[in-house]
Amino acid sequence: MTPLTRVSDARSRVRRWVTLETTSGFLLMAAAALALLWANSPWHDSYTALSDITIGPAALHLDLSLSTWAADGLLAVFFFVVGVELKHELVAGSLRRPREAAVPVLAAVGGMILPAVFFVGVILVSGDREALHGWAIPTATDIAFALAVLAIFGRGLPRALRTFLLTLAVVDDLLAIVVIAVFYTTGIDIIALACALGLVVLFGVMVRMRRPQWWLLVPLALAAWGFMHASGVHATIAGVLLGFTVPARIIHGEPEPRTHRLDDAIRPFSSGIALPVFAFFSAGVSLVEGEGPAAILGQPVVLAIVAGLVLGKLLGVLGMTALVTKLTPLRLPDAIGSRDLLPVGLLTGIGFTVSLLIAELSFPDTEHTDGAKIAILIGTLLAATSAAMMLRWDARKARNADMNEDGQPDRDMARIGDDDA
Repeated sequence: MTPLTRVSDARSRVRRWVTLETTSGFLLMAAAALALLWANSPWHDSYTALSDITIGPAALHLDLSLSTWAADGLLAVFFFVVGVELKHELVAGSLRRPREAAVPVLAAVGGMILPAVFFVGVILVSGDREALHGWAIPTATDIAFALAVLAIFGRGLPRALRTFLLTLAVVDDLLAIVVIAVFYTTGIDIIALACALGLVVLFGVMVRMRRPQWWLLVPLALAAWGFMHASGVHATIAGVLLGFTVPARIIHGEPEPRTHRLDDAIRPFSSGIALPVFAFFSAGVSLVEGEGPAAILGQPVVLAIVAGLVLGKLLGVLGMTALVTKLTPLRLPDAIGSRDLLPVGLLTGIGFTVSLLIAELSFPDTEHTDGAKIAILIGTLLAATSAAMMLRWDARKARNADMNEDGQPDRDMARIGDDDA
């Protein structure tokens, strides 16, 4: 084996390792934990100083702090991957057949409405009306984190459960993107927005060419992101739109859709760098400054977000699914039973990445933002821990021949973890 071959094999192994669901979840947790420890250590000032370092061309209004680059720039890479995944699921994946996708799609809607209701209810009772702008914080689900918990603790459960969760989480992210675009956009610059959309269209044309060139696609994507940032619409929306332009069906006689190719090319950077760096700069909330931990944890916004993520998500998913399956002819997918929805509902309460982004967009003051971020971390930890216990409980229980009660024996017998055997 030549040195070049060994380097290539090592690179391939690293790429596969980074893109594993368990790895991406671990990297997110590790980055957040490191940020929390640093921000609450005797050296917390250095964490703040690092976050505030400003780089970028001032002439283009892109002289941004490192934390802003992480939220607006690196996170756009993650949203590009989300856009590519959404496009594939809509065209050739779990969302292409409306009847089969209907239950998880409606469950996602219920899992967004009820957390917002919980949040608004707690805030109105507390009287902290200034916090109402954060109503969308507990509505999002972190796909990478949730799938990682399922992969680790859901071994032995039907693989269809992963597809159900993925469909639900993808729709959840799509709705969260719409919420960000509609409710967290101010002062739109129409000319800049038109330029961004024009560049997205041009990117879509180029990515469909017989031999698309990365040295053309990357500058187009960066320019589209730059104009979207200048328009007032959150720059991550550019990533989603660019992802939607990638063809999800085989073209030019290629062996696989370009959604697969670009996902394979970009996901290692998204999972291994973009998301952990964003988590590092977003999760570093200091509890030792100001009035101390009690002042932050005692905010109504903390209870509102934790209740929304843990209870609102769970009851929203379970309640909407129960209504749909009892009042309509729709049924759960093959091999999935009602009891499986308990851990799934808890998994949707893992709101890490997108929730942290919405928290930063919701509040102009540090006090509410810090409280919201701590609440997201607490809610995510509670939801993930509860989901892990419920997954193991569910996996130990015997399963019958018709879990979804559609009158037909289950045919999809594949289990999570079978590939590792």
